[in-house]
Amino acid sequence: MRRAARQRWLVLGIAAALLALAAVQYLHDRSKAPGTLLGIEPASITTVTLKLPGKLAERYRKQDGHWWNEDGRRADEGRLQELADIAGAPVVGWRPASAFDPAKIGLAPPIAELELDGHALDFGATAVTGPLRYVRAGGRIALVPLRYTPRPATQDAERIH
Repeated sequence: MRRAARQRWLVLGIAAALLALAAVQYLHDRSKAPGTLLGIEPASITTVTLKLPGKLAERYRKQDGHWWNEDGRRADEGRLQELADIAGAPVVGWRPASAFDPAKIGLAPPIAELELDGHALDFGATAVTGPLRYVRAGGRIALVPLRYTPRPATQDAERIH
């Protein structure tokens, strides 16, 4: 075998080894990733309840591919999709709820309470470490991007429907 051919085989072997190591690292990182807030597909959600301070609880149900409020009127589809998408919010990190004083992270009382198909989420304060919000899900606290914070209905959307 010529010297140039040996060098090519050596380079190909090193490249293959590096690709294999990268694949192993990717799979390891993926297995350790915190995942999503609820671990359920947002499109599968059929009931939403939102409680905001000083407002009446909003209850919605999805039927035949459309969202309806509790008095039978069509709801703002875009807003309800935003609320359902919160189930799939990427989590930056999880900690046990016992690791925090709820009052210090805005969870006593929460700024918003959202229930998606029976899964309760309580939204707290913005984290000092970046554009993240504390969210209580069961016995754990997650940090999720601010864009996944429930918002109140706008007056324009309420008038349309």
